[in-house]
Amino acid sequence: MKNEEQEILDGSREWADAMLSNDVKRIGSFVTDDWVIVSERGISTKEHFLSFVESGMLRHESLEIVGEPRVRIYGDAAVVTSRVKSKSYFNGQLLDDDDFSTTQLVKIERRWLSVLTHVTAANKEFLEMIEKKKAGRETR
Repeated sequence: MKNEEQEILDGSREWADAMLSNDVKRIGSFVTDDWVIVSERGISTKEHFLSFVESGMLRHESLEIVGEPRVRIYGDAAVVTSRVKSKSYFNGQLLDDDDFSTTQLVKIERRWLSVLTHVTAANKEFLEMIEKKKAGRETR
Protein backbone atom coordinates (compact mmCIF):
# COMPACT_ATOMS: atom_id res chain seq x y z
CA MET A 1 0.00 0.00 0.00
CA LYS A 2 1.25 3.46 -0.84
CA ASN A 3 2.39 5.75 1.95
CA GLU A 4 -0.33 8.37 1.32
CA GLU A 5 -3.05 5.71 1.24
CA GLN A 6 -1.89 4.44 4.63
CA GLU A 7 -1.79 8.01 5.93
CA ILE A 8 -5.41 8.48 4.84
CA LEU A 9 -6.51 5.16 6.38
CA ASP A 10 -4.74 6.02 9.64
CA GLY A 11 -6.46 9.41 9.60
CA SER A 12 -9.83 7.73 9.03
CA ARG A 13 -9.30 5.51 12.07
CA GLU A 14 -8.20 8.52 14.14
CA TRP A 15 -11.33 10.40 13.02
CA ALA A 16 -13.46 7.42 14.10
CA ASP A 17 -11.73 7.50 17.50
CA ALA A 18 -12.42 11.24 17.72
CA MET A 19 -16.11 10.62 17.00
CA LEU A 20 -16.23 8.03 19.79
CA SER A 21 -14.59 10.48 22.19
CA ASN A 22 -17.45 12.93 21.52
CA ASP A 23 -14.79 15.65 21.78
CA VAL A 24 -15.93 18.55 19.60
CA LYS A 25 -12.48 20.08 19.19
CA ARG A 26 -10.94 16.74 18.26
CA ILE A 27 -13.71 15.89 15.77
CA GLY A 28 -13.51 19.34 14.22
CA SER A 29 -9.77 19.02 13.63
CA PHE A 30 -10.39 16.38 10.93
CA VAL A 31 -12.65 18.53 8.74
CA THR A 32 -12.48 21.84 6.90
CA ASP A 33 -14.50 24.81 8.12
CA ASP A 34 -16.92 24.39 5.21
CA TRP A 35 -17.33 20.59 5.68
CA VAL A 36 -20.82 19.15 5.33
CA ILE A 37 -22.30 15.74 6.00
CA VAL A 38 -25.11 14.54 3.74
CA SER A 39 -27.52 11.72 4.60
CA GLU A 40 -31.18 10.78 4.38
CA ARG A 41 -31.57 13.10 7.38
CA GLY A 42 -30.45 16.10 5.33
CA ILE A 43 -27.36 18.29 4.98
CA SER A 44 -25.54 19.42 8.13
CA THR A 45 -22.71 21.92 8.32
CA LYS A 46 -19.69 21.46 10.55
CA GLU A 47 -21.06 24.04 12.98
CA HIS A 48 -24.49 22.38 13.10
CA PHE A 49 -23.10 18.85 13.50
CA LEU A 50 -20.62 19.83 16.22
CA SER A 51 -23.28 21.80 18.11
CA PHE A 52 -25.28 18.57 18.46
CA VAL A 53 -22.22 16.79 19.87
CA GLU A 54 -21.33 19.67 22.18
CA SER A 55 -24.85 19.87 23.62
CA GLY A 56 -24.95 16.11 24.20
CA MET A 57 -27.87 15.77 21.80
CA LEU A 58 -25.66 13.52 19.63
CA ARG A 59 -23.48 10.96 21.36
CA HIS A 60 -21.46 8.27 19.60
CA GLU A 61 -21.18 4.86 21.29
CA SER A 62 -19.58 2.54 18.72
CA LEU A 63 -18.19 2.76 15.23
CA GLU A 64 -16.84 -0.15 13.19
CA ILE A 65 -15.37 0.05 9.71
CA VAL A 66 -16.49 -3.14 7.95
CA GLY A 67 -14.05 -4.65 5.49
CA GLU A 68 -11.29 -2.73 3.78
CA PRO A 69 -12.03 0.89 2.80
CA ARG A 70 -11.47 1.92 -0.82
CA VAL A 71 -9.01 4.82 -1.13
CA ARG A 72 -8.36 6.76 -4.33
CA ILE A 73 -5.96 9.68 -4.52
CA TYR A 74 -6.14 12.40 -7.16
CA GLY A 75 -3.24 14.76 -6.48
CA ASP A 76 -4.18 16.81 -3.42
CA ALA A 77 -7.69 15.30 -3.31
CA ALA A 78 -8.81 11.85 -2.22
CA VAL A 79 -11.97 9.78 -1.88
CA VAL A 80 -12.52 7.14 0.79
CA THR A 81 -15.46 4.76 0.49
CA SER A 82 -16.32 2.28 3.23
CA ARG A 83 -19.07 0.47 5.07
CA VAL A 84 -19.56 1.63 8.65
CA LYS A 85 -21.69 0.15 11.42
CA SER A 86 -22.33 2.51 14.30
CA LYS A 87 -24.45 3.12 17.35
CA SER A 88 -25.19 6.59 18.54
CA TYR A 89 -27.88 8.45 20.40
CA PHE A 90 -29.65 11.47 18.97
CA ASN A 91 -31.90 13.30 21.40
CA GLY A 92 -31.98 10.15 23.53
CA GLN A 93 -33.05 7.88 20.66
CA LEU A 94 -30.76 4.98 19.69
CA LEU A 95 -29.55 5.08 16.09
CA ASP A 96 -28.26 1.63 15.12
CA ASP A 97 -26.83 2.42 11.69
CA ASP A 98 -25.30 0.32 8.94
CA ASP A 99 -24.13 2.73 6.25
CA PHE A 100 -21.97 3.17 3.21
CA SER A 101 -19.87 6.29 3.58
CA THR A 102 -17.98 8.33 1.01
CA THR A 103 -15.64 11.01 2.28
CA GLN A 104 -13.89 13.52 0.05
CA LEU A 105 -10.61 14.84 1.38
CA VAL A 106 -8.18 17.57 0.41
CA LYS A 107 -4.56 17.91 1.43
CA ILE A 108 -3.99 21.22 3.18
CA GLU A 109 -0.60 22.01 4.72
CA ARG A 110 0.40 18.31 4.66
CA ARG A 111 -2.81 17.14 6.36
CA TRP A 112 -5.75 15.31 4.81
CA LEU A 113 -9.02 17.02 5.82
CA SER A 114 -12.56 16.07 4.94
CA VAL A 115 -14.59 18.55 2.90
CA LEU A 116 -17.64 16.32 2.42
CA THR A 117 -19.03 13.14 3.91
CA HIS A 118 -21.96 11.38 2.26
CA VAL A 119 -23.71 8.58 4.12
CA THR A 120 -26.19 6.12 2.56
CA ALA A 121 -28.08 3.56 4.63
CA ALA A 122 -27.22 -0.02 3.70
CA ASN A 123 -30.07 -2.07 2.25
CA LYS A 124 -29.87 -5.05 4.60
CA GLU A 125 -32.20 -7.28 2.57
CA PHE A 126 -30.11 -6.75 -0.56
CA LEU A 127 -26.85 -7.39 1.30
CA GLU A 128 -28.26 -10.62 2.78
CA MET A 129 -29.32 -11.77 -0.69
CA ILE A 130 -25.80 -11.12 -2.04
CA GLU A 131 -24.23 -13.02 0.88
CA LYS A 132 -26.54 -16.00 0.27
CA LYS A 133 -25.61 -16.04 -3.42
CA LYS A 134 -21.90 -15.91 -2.54
CA ALA A 135 -22.32 -18.74 -0.02
CA GLY A 136 -24.16 -20.83 -2.64
CA ARG A 137 -21.31 -20.42 -5.11
CA GLU A 138 -18.72 -21.36 -2.50
CA THR A 139 -20.46 -24.68 -1.74
CA ARG A 140 -20.52 -25.81 -5.37
